[in-house]
Amino acid sequence: MILGYTTGVFDLFHVGHVNLLKNAKSLCDKLIVGVTTDELLLLYKQKNPVIPFGERIEIVSNIDCVDVVVPQVTMDKYDAWERYKFDIIIVGDDWYKTDKWNGLEEEFKDTGVKIIYHPYTSGTSSTIINDILENRRSDL
Repeated sequence: MILGYTTGVFDLFHVGHVNLLKNAKSLCDKLIVGVTTDELLLLYKQKNPVIPFGERIEIVSNIDCVDVVVPQVTMDKYDAWERYKFDIIIVGDDWYKTDKWNGLEEEFKDTGVKIIYHPYTSGTSSTIINDILENRRSDL
């Protein structure tokens, strides 16, 4: 059985999120999804989500291709592997060849974990949606 793992904020849930989760599930038998907590998001992006953690985790839990949902309380993917022992980790290809993920590839080399870069859905993101909403509010 192949155990897959992916993470995200999943704020303002959109088609890019659906694409990531469906693709991730197609690559494994069981998919674990880490949903970033509000506290972690504030720590690493210095912003609060629009949709609170409890609601975001409920949304992701109800997606058919998701088998298990867990809180993502740290950005440390190796720590997540020690906790869940996944075989593959799926991440957006916007992280491909970045210093962070080059380091993670090195860190995971001896574990047998395969890192798979999912094509990023261009033209949509929670940040873009939020910016559009902010602009509409300021036009009122």
